[in-house]
Amino acid sequence: MEKLDENGLNKSSRILLLIGILFVAINLRPALSSIGPLVDMIRQDIGVSEAMLGLLTTLPLIAFGVISTITPLFTKRFGIGNTLLGALVLLTFGILIRSSGGIFALYFGTILLGIAIAFGNVLIPALIKRNFPHKAGLVTSLYSGIMSLGAAVAAGLSFPLANQLNLGWKGSLAIWSVLAILALMIWIPNVKRINRTPPRRSFADAMKKLSGSLLVWRLALYMGLQSFAFYLILAWLPEILIDRGYDPTYAGWMLSLSQATGIAGAILIPIWAGSRKDQRLVISVLVALEVLSLIGLLIPQMGWIELWVGLNGMVLGGTFGLALLLIVLRSGDAETAAELSGIVQSIGYLIAATGPFIAGVIFDLTEVWDYALTLLIGVAIIKLIMGIGVGKDRKV
Repeated sequence: MEKLDENGLNKSSRILLLIGILFVAINLRPALSSIGPLVDMIRQDIGVSEAMLGLLTTLPLIAFGVISTITPLFTKRFGIGNTLLGALVLLTFGILIRSSGGIFALYFGTILLGIAIAFGNVLIPALIKRNFPHKAGLVTSLYSGIMSLGAAVAAGLSFPLANQLNLGWKGSLAIWSVLAILALMIWIPNVKRINRTPPRRSFADAMKKLSGSLLVWRLALYMGLQSFAFYLILAWLPEILIDRGYDPTYAGWMLSLSQATGIAGAILIPIWAGSRKDQRLVISVLVALEVLSLIGLLIPQMGWIELWVGLNGMVLGGTFGLALLLIVLRSGDAETAAELSGIVQSIGYLIAATGPFIAGVIFDLTEVWDYALTLLIGVAIIKLIMGIGVGKDRKV
């Protein structure tokens, strides 16, 4: 008779659940990363301002911040499996509504898909804690790596789908609903594999306990500062390089390079960190490499731009995967993981939403990018201080 794990699952059921998790994961970024390359086409078609177009990136981050905290309310009522099922349905509708045309549909659909992705962001670490606690590093690396891969592929294909295949911006955005429907079909059988367990405490009690923990705040700031740096680079790296005198095409390829090396970082770093009881060395090495890459970008006379961009992308991708792994490692059980993931990602993404805006304001005031890059060095140092506090082996 085949051996069952503590959740009553055999090996084949665990593999099918892992496949389901990875299909959810690959849907958590394409709806976001596919919008940037299409901004000009959308502006020409519906005639909205730069500020309004900026909202298409900012609104999902705000949704992440607001919804992440209250996600445990849904899991306590409906369970993790059913909540994720509902999120995939909402994601599919959000993508289709956003691409149906018109200003209202564009923004309403964006809000819906932002809410759906927020649920996925919070709940996958809880599922990893629940079903793969002894392989947390490996599963987190697969999950964060495939998220980064989804983001990079969608960013790369978005404009060719609209232009070369003549789908237009609406068709290019709508195509990602196919991926969401596929994930939905794969996830439905997995719902029954996730046993419902009665909550041990109310949502209010959980938030009171977690919000009073210094470890939780350090982890939230670590996650937030990582995302702050990531979204700032995502928004402004091409402009920084163009301002340095590089060709716009080259600048675009450098953004692609940073995303590609980010995939490698997101896969490799959680495996390294997951093999250790204490993650402080991993955190320190990542911050040192990040500062080195930023100094390289800050002093263009040094050359080797590809090296600094690639190194920065690898570090930011790795730090993202590490932040997700720390949520799993610092939780005592799946219920705590869902609650911790909610509060950490809520604070984290609200911090992240300010990154591109603050950098833009700094450039408007100074007309040079050096100050924004210097800000990122300061952010990295604060991240080190927060990271040393959360790298030690202990539970919330």
